[in-house]
Order: sequence, then structure tokens, then C-alpha cells
Amino acid sequence: MSCSVFGPPRTHEARPPPSAYRTPASRSAAPAFRVVSTSRSNSSSPGMAASYPGLESANHGHHVGVDDKRTIRIAAAGDVHASEAHRERVESAFAEIDGEADLILLAGDVTTQGDPEEARVLADACEGLRTPVYAVLGNHDHHLGRGHEVADALRSAGVLVLDRDWAIAEVESVDVGIVGAKGFVGGFAGSSLPDFGEPLLREVYAETTAETDAIGDGLKAVAHCPLRIVLLHYAPVEGTLEGEPPGIWTYLGCARLGIPIAEHLPDLVLHGHAHAGRFESSIAETPVYNVAVQVTGRDFYVFELEATPGRSEVEVDAPPA
Repeated sequence: MSCSVFGPPRTHEARPPPSAYRTPASRSAAPAFRVVSTSRSNSSSPGMAASYPGLESANHGHHVGVDDKRTIRIAAAGDVHASEAHRERVESAFAEIDGEADLILLAGDVTTQGDPEEARVLADACEGLRTPVYAVLGNHDHHLGRGHEVADALRSAGVLVLDRDWAIAEVESVDVGIVGAKGFVGGFAGSSLPDFGEPLLREVYAETTAETDAIGDGLKAVAHCPLRIVLLHYAPVEGTLEGEPPGIWTYLGCARLGIPIAEHLPDLVLHGHAHAGRFESSIAETPVYNVAVQVTGRDFYVFELEATPGRSEVEVDAPPA
């Protein structure tokens, strides 16, 4: 997988893994270590055939059998920050990963300033891809107050934008549940925003509550899926923020986003936003990865998820240094 990083100039330099630097997606080495988690999915439960309206690949009752094992490849990237100035690099990155993964997940900040024309650059790169693309928006995508137009531009190219929503993608007869939300600010233990005081601050708290509730509702809806992924922009755990100044952690994520994750234990959580953060952490038994391209040093980080009854395994390359 390629490790070239595109986007606007940034204060913090990316820290790519030395062994992966400038390695194209089609030639990347096999994953170096494995994360194993216990799945709570119940594929035998009747009446749980949930689907996302309008999604052709939604659940059709296919589940991993007792003797089955499937490997699903997820290509993930956050903070792509597309713009016309970087069109060639964006299009090249998506063309290269197409067909090398089963699903592409974008963890927000798909644009530089939230201009729909910037979103069109990414949409052009996604249009006609064989690999389904799922995305959430980030803070940059809302900067001009035109987030809906950014989302519409992506949807016009077939990208499924999840905004406090969920989808089920069928891959190799395996239902992959994807819960998508932007997330929001609020902080972590020792420096967190309370639900008290001035109305404007309480509105911020309420916004994070709505994002948190959507994660929980989505995980309930995809509980029967053998593989379940949460896709965010803001961080749900402190561990992936290490490297960023602690004074700004309150604005990079919120511990409350992690509450439904700890309760439902999905197989994988992906987020972006923290350009100088750390690659990996966890919430309870669930691995959490910061896939901002400034952290991974790659256009896409590819995860291999193996689904077996009652158990899931996530394989990733050696983490960025």
C-alpha cells in the first residue's frame, strides 16, 4: 500500500513506518501482527436482518457458518483533505487501491476547507471504482457550513456517507456492519465538558450525546453481523491522541464516544483527526486505530479481518514508529 501523504501543509510531520515507506498497495508485505477479539454477534438470531435503505449490498441472510472462515480486507484513511491542487495524487491513490481491498472506509476530513468543489475532486476519484466506499465527514468538511453539499457530492459518485447511521455490506457472503458517525468534542478524564452552565456549552455536550447515542443505536442494529466496524472522525479514546498537545485533547475527541463501544465490543474502531497522534489503542477488548494519513504515512492502511463463529481477528502491518 502506498505511503504518500496528500493534503495541505501541516505543522506536525507524519511518522511513517520505515518498512512501509513508499510501498505500493499491491506490493505491501503480509500483516505483521494480529489482534484477536471475542465477538458478541449472534448470527442465528431470527428477526435481525437489518439493512440500510437503498443499499444494494445490504443483508440477505448470509452468515459465517460453523466451519467457515472469511478474510475481509478493509482499506482505511482519514484526513485526506482533498483539493484541486492535489487532484492527481488523490485519483492515483484511489485507482491504486481499487480491487486491492473489499471495502474502503474514509474517516472524515475528506476536504481541505469544506468546499463542495473539493469534495468533487474526491468524488471523481471514487466514481467508477469496483470497491465500495463508505465515509463519515469531519470538522474540515463542515468549516464553510456546507457539509450537506459535501456529502451530496460524494453520494453522487456512489460513496455511502454515514451520518449517525449504519450500513451492512455483504462481502464474500459475510455481513459487515458499519456504524458511522462524525463524533465530537468533549474531552477525557480530568478535562471534560460537563452538562452544566451556559446554554452554548450545553449544546456542545448535547451534540456529543447525539453522536454517542447514534453509535450505540447503530451497534444494536448490526449486532447480528459477524464483523462490526465503527467509523468515526473524532477520537473515542485518549490513547490515540498521544503525541498531540494534551491541552487540545478536549477538542480532538471525547471519552463518552467510547461508552457504547465498550458495551457492544465491535471488532474494529477507526478514526482520524489527530494528525500527530498515535496509531493504536483500545477500548476494552476492541482495537482502535487512528488512520489519519499523517499518522499512518500511507494513502490507505489495509486491515485484514477474519470472521469465524464467536471470534474475530484483525491483522495489521507493524504500527507506525
